[in-house]
Amino acid sequence: MLEIVNLTPTEKMKETFKDRIIGSFSGGQQARLLLAQALIQNPDVLLLDEPTNNLDVSGIDHLTTFLKEYTKTVLVISHDADFLNSFTDGVLYLNVQNRQVEQYNGNYHAVLKDIAARVEREQRQNAQLAKEIQANKDKVNYFSNKGGKMRLVAKRMRDDIEEAEENKVDVRREDKTIRPFTIEPQTDVPIDVVKLTSYKVIRNHVPKEVECSLILKRGSHLQIIGPNGIGKTTLLESLASGHAKGEQVTPSVKIGYYRQDFSNLEFEKTVFETLMDSMPKKIEEDMRSIAAGFLLFSDLMKTRVDNLSEGQKGLVAFAKLTMERPGLLILDEPTNHINFRHIPIIAKALNEYIGAMILVSHVPEFVEQIRIDEVLDLGKQK
Repeated sequence: MLEIVNLTPTEKMKETFKDRIIGSFSGGQQARLLLAQALIQNPDVLLLDEPTNNLDVSGIDHLTTFLKEYTKTVLVISHDADFLNSFTDGVLYLNVQNRQVEQYNGNYHAVLKDIAARVEREQRQNAQLAKEIQANKDKVNYFSNKGGKMRLVAKRMRDDIEEAEENKVDVRREDKTIRPFTIEPQTDVPIDVVKLTSYKVIRNHVPKEVECSLILKRGSHLQIIGPNGIGKTTLLESLASGHAKGEQVTPSVKIGYYRQDFSNLEFEKTVFETLMDSMPKKIEEDMRSIAAGFLLFSDLMKTRVDNLSEGQKGLVAFAKLTMERPGLLILDEPTNHINFRHIPIIAKALNEYIGAMILVSHVPEFVEQIRIDEVLDLGKQK
């Protein structure tokens, strides 16, 4: 089963592999273990919820190939349109307007076209009904003033108008997209933001210190790459602390950290409290304006962070970063859980960020939209 999910231990690791605590595995390795746990039960229906999150490119390719060859039923939720289109042949659409599940044939892109065509038909139908309703209202007003039998005609027409109003289609509101935004850095970002003389990686489950000579300057964008389990998230956590071994962050630099598990958000606080705490000047009107750009409207303000969806937590995290104005921006898999309609807007904001940035992402299409000045490959043997 481990071979199927591409997590076969080496001969050296076999003896200790089965005794490892799940939390000691990387996010990508844990995702593979979860899939193995599901498959070992030999299910008739395989349910997958965001299965590409935390997987590296090879992991996604391996999973895609497996699902193409899988002969049983698969139901998958994913914000990765390309992944969905590579193996699915039907879509279940949850229509929040009428609270029904609609079934479509074809891949996601085909379904989008079908839904767009239906919305257009519904809008044309409503426009025609609105025109007829207004014409009848004008007639009702005319006949009502005539008296006698004309008033009876007017009453019947009012009944017809009410029926026509009921026949208007409640046109669905498709997923909205966040507004374009900018993450402004602090005003006094120094030229040299971070100096790195060494970093730690995990090889064969053993930590290893690797020497390097890296200076991240103001305006520079660094991408960190490497296979699942090499220690990318662990490295980002240590860098975000500002006090990792081998790391020297200029003291005046403010660090903004987007964690893939959102554990640096205070889950017991409300959205309102979380965002107000991030505002340099506690002006509620300004906070609500920024929040609305991330689709965090008044109906969510009193919601505790732990009751938000993972996608909403991601939007809260980005809203916080725009308010905090960091000089060093550290992002760990910032597309996880995010609706793919938002991803080009997020990529544009990161591309235009003029502070120093460190990015980990396994989504090539996302990284391609961002200026990367230097790449640190943790997988290279040194």
